Amino acid sequence: QVQLVESGGGLVQAGGSLRLSCAASGRTFSSYSMGWFRQAPGKERELVAAIDWGISRTYYTDSVKGRFTISRDNAKNTVYLQMNSLKPEDTAVYYCNFLNGWNSKNPYDYWGQGTQVTVSS
Repeated sequence: QVQLVESGGGLVQAGGSLRLSCAASGRTFSSYSMGWFRQAPGKERELVAAIDWGISRTYYTDSVKGRFTISRDNAKNTVYLQMNSLKPEDTAVYYCNFLNGWNSKNPYDYWGQGTQVTVSS
């Protein structure tokens, strides 16, 4: 059974940094692209960043380009999101997930508990 355990969130001032981690299990981690998503209050969940299974391609939504970096350690079945220069609009619950294909970047229909990121102005 798939398990996704996100951690590393917290309260930080604007301009600060956080590093999120996601321990994934239940699928062959190294065979799947992975994504970080976020959901702010009253908004739909959105894809923030993605990394392919071979660590050769990455994707970032425009609002985080140049500030966030996604990485993965296939030996540890873990994906990371380094977030720098945080802004109040980055406030959301952050989730990771396996992706059903690189072109679509669609998540599978299961989610972990997420980790709350709150950026104060």
